Amino acid sequence: MDTRAIEQMVGQMRATADAAAGKDTTTPATGGADFSAALQNAMQQVSQAQESAQQMAQDFSSGNSDVNLQDVMVNLQKANLSFQQMVQVRNKLVSAYQDIMNMSI
Repeated sequence: MDTRAIEQMVGQMRATADAAAGKDTTTPATGGADFSAALQNAMQQVSQAQESAQQMAQDFSSGNSDVNLQDVMVNLQKANLSFQQMVQVRNKLVSAYQDIMNMSI
């Protein structure tokens, strides 16, 4: 089972969460990363993980002999965890936005 894509997505989501929490993850030499592109990429990877897990579950339920229950359950849990992490990143972003909006000038 290839977990590199999931690990890469989790790394990007952690970087996004760090950026939302105000931690500096960019290096001055590169000029910084495009936050919106990183966030969009992370959301696309979460979506792809969910679609892949759902397809695998459908294949298993239809009786496909190439898919076993353990792989289905692992992929469904990975998709669920990645979605939960994305929700937490969203919550941090909303909280940061509200903090900025409540600041007095």
